[in-house]
Amino acid sequence: MSTEQSGFLVEVIYALPKQQKLIKVHVPPETTCIEAVKLSDMQQYFPEIDLETVKLGIFSRLVKHDEVLLPGQRVEIYRPLIADPKDVRRKRAEKAKEDGRINKITGGKL
Repeated sequence: MSTEQSGFLVEVIYALPKQQKLIKVHVPPETTCIEAVKLSDMQQYFPEIDLETVKLGIFSRLVKHDEVLLPGQRVEIYRPLIADPKDVRRKRAEKAKEDGRINKITGGKL
């Protein structure tokens, strides 16, 4: 029996600002990303992960839950954003304008 028929290893990773967990999981062929996350039992360590709405990626590329994994891939579990990046940039530009630091980087106009 070949390795491909019996399955292969993938990694599932979840990271918080001060803690991360990487779990290696042996999965059968045709396993999807969300199935690998479930097999990893990552929720045992991080119960806040909502498997219905969680965003997943493979090596920093956003993927759908039903994407089929290949040997050696790493499924990344993404945390929800705490702030909208556009709002953060807008506020930073407004502050720079108030402080008189307007330039190409801050996005303000002279």
